[in-house]
Amino acid sequence: MALDTMAQIKTDVLIVGGGFAGLALAVALRKALGPSFAVTLADPALVANHAADERASAIVASVRRLFDTIGVWGEVAGRAQPIVDMVVTDSRLTDAVRPAFLSFAGDVEPGEPFAHMIENRYLIEALAAMAKAEGITLQSSAVGKISHELERVHAELRNGLLVSARLLVAADGARSAIRAQAGIATHGWNYGQSAIVLNVGHERDHGGRAEEHFLPAGPFAILPLKGRRSSIVWTESTSDAERIVALPHDEFHAELEQRFKLHLGEITVLGARRVHPLGFFVARSFIAERIALVGDAAHVIHPIAGQGLNMGLKDVAALAEVIVEAARLGLDPGATAVLERYQRWRRFDTMTMGIATDGLNRLFSNHSDILRLARDIGLGLVERVPALKRLFMREAAGLVGEVPRLLRGELL
Repeated sequence: MALDTMAQIKTDVLIVGGGFAGLALAVALRKALGPSFAVTLADPALVANHAADERASAIVASVRRLFDTIGVWGEVAGRAQPIVDMVVTDSRLTDAVRPAFLSFAGDVEPGEPFAHMIENRYLIEALAAMAKAEGITLQSSAVGKISHELERVHAELRNGLLVSARLLVAADGARSAIRAQAGIATHGWNYGQSAIVLNVGHERDHGGRAEEHFLPAGPFAILPLKGRRSSIVWTESTSDAERIVALPHDEFHAELEQRFKLHLGEITVLGARRVHPLGFFVARSFIAERIALVGDAAHVIHPIAGQGLNMGLKDVAALAEVIVEAARLGLDPGATAVLERYQRWRRFDTMTMGIATDGLNRLFSNHSDILRLARDIGLGLVERVPALKRLFMREAAGLVGEVPRLLRGELL
């Protein structure tokens, strides 16, 4: 269909992707700039029922501040489990005892835990409800072809609409169709590892304690949920992960129990077992002509430090700030200078975190006794230097460096 014959809508910003990053950006822009600044969000999943989504995420302190500032956290706080302690061990699978080499306890600020665990569906539902309440234009349609004309980007929606925007934001995930159409290459690699993700129930209360057991095949993380439940992120080689999830219930339970142990009593698998291949990639550019990438469309990192989702929301905070400042000055939010500021702000931090998580995975996911001795000495040294531990906690919480205003809990 020719562009001049399609039904058209004009908007200032078109966001493609209705996950955490896309919805949070839409709400942040509307809260800051009001209804005179038109925001449209397109994603066929907007009509999906998220009630069956069992996945959960760690929300670090800075990102919790973002959600609080845009008015969403209060809607879900009662469902979020504070992480009040984090214990790190390094052992073999057959070791009877797993000594704790490092622990992170306490708050990043008085009364503020460094992270919370929350099930994804509650946050997505709260963000979607806020987007509707704020009057953001929601299109439950995929985006097809994009083109540029006269300082605007045009996106053809599968439902027959043409959206003309000054800026298009790709928040459409690791296999971003927008990134591909913009001709932005990625560089990275697969790890040959996969994460088995599931929730478990247990007899005893976890007390808000998270555990990261570094095993030769990869980390085994126990992350506390509300009630006597935990979310498990269990890394194995891809072949072993596929073999393990295909096991009959009793055999799978035995494999799980061998890693989880019985310190919380008997454990019960809740819901489905899911497998996610792991890799690392970063887009060669976070921007193109009138296009900005955020979240998984821009980068995917190893989950070893639990930073993937939080990195995407840091993108949102930085991009929202540069768009809002440009709009208030009467500047074009899709102008190259505006987008280059966003890229300078986020790409270095993303590369730094990506390299750090890649290095951690290579350091810990191996059978080398020499590396094990070296890393255990390093963990022990960090444990004995409180100032260094606090720095690591604040870094993990997203509170170090040039922190965007939303991540500081400040209105735009």
